[in-house]
Amino acid sequence: MGSGRTLKFALCEVLQFAGLCVPLFIVMQRFAVIVAKVKTSARPPGDGHTAYWLIVASSIAYVTSTALLIWVPLKYMIFVKKKFLVGRKKWRPVALVYVILSTLPCFAFLIASSEVQINNNIKHDMFTELPVSLVLFSLISIDVVERIRHCRLTGQSNEMERDAEIPSTVLTHVEQVTPVTPITPAAPAPAVPGPAVSSQGVPTPMQPGASQNGAGARPETNGTVPGRPFSVSGLSSRSASTTAYHLSPYAYTGPLRFLCASDARADVFVDSFMFWMDTVEMVRVAGHPLVYYSGWVFPIYIFSYLSCLRVVVMPHSPLLSSLGVALQDLPFFFVRVGLIAFFGFVTPILYMMKNLLVCLAFIYFNFMTKLKVFNTERMFF
Repeated sequence: MGSGRTLKFALCEVLQFAGLCVPLFIVMQRFAVIVAKVKTSARPPGDGHTAYWLIVASSIAYVTSTALLIWVPLKYMIFVKKKFLVGRKKWRPVALVYVILSTLPCFAFLIASSEVQINNNIKHDMFTELPVSLVLFSLISIDVVERIRHCRLTGQSNEMERDAEIPSTVLTHVEQVTPVTPITPAAPAPAVPGPAVSSQGVPTPMQPGASQNGAGARPETNGTVPGRPFSVSGLSSRSASTTAYHLSPYAYTGPLRFLCASDARADVFVDSFMFWMDTVEMVRVAGHPLVYYSGWVFPIYIFSYLSCLRVVVMPHSPLLSSLGVALQDLPFFFVRVGLIAFFGFVTPILYMMKNLLVCLAFIYFNFMTKLKVFNTERMFF
């Protein structure tokens, strides 16, 4: 058991460190090649070989210094469980350090690669897909490792729901509430048992707040109705997905029960990739030749980097919805409108409509429904 935990710990650390180093080396080596070609083709020609190895040596020195001065001490403090890092469990320090130390310089050198070619009127870079995909894939890998490293990788997921970082749509906990005591026949009728009857025999509307056996009770803010015999809690919702109650895969015992198989550990991979699809599409647009050799790479990479900061927040945090709108959907909508206006349909309209509908739904259901004009509870009283 101890050797298995040690092997899993070493595997997670190696994957995270590789995700930190490999994108930096690839992006900076690509930038070094572009600078060397620009130096060689300049008038008078410069020493492109020296510029290439100077940038490569700088990348090695940067990765080594950040790993020894920041990454390793951070991992040590997390391993010894410092309270200011892992005590509150509301943010992920490893993801924050990765976004600052790896994603930020990678995006900066991608912008610098474009600007160097634009300023020298030379187009040497014809393959921009690998660096961008590698940076985002490493970011997704860091997210997956952070969410699954506390779970065992063998056996069935019988205790997976207790980990707050694992998304789960399985009904995990049911709180039992004392049921409503029925009124005995011998008991006197209550003062307001139901709607009063007028002299003409027409029932009059009930007063606001009056109810009969809890049937007219207003729902609470969490969607439960007071006076009902049970309430549901303990459901961890996925980020950027609808919340639904699914039965356990063992509830169905028919001949096709194998089709109902599900595991929260496997769902982590799906959830992580779906979480980044909008950012992936936005960064992909920057690789389009018309966009890459223009000034639009600045807003694309800047807002894409800001959307990456959402990974710092825990997947179950209530701040994730507002951060998604403020850092991703709202700025992405205006950037996509500008891209379509200047370059045509270089980005799908589907993503633009997604950004618009998410922003409108967030504003309407969180703010406008609280206004008196949208409060429909009083329309029938």
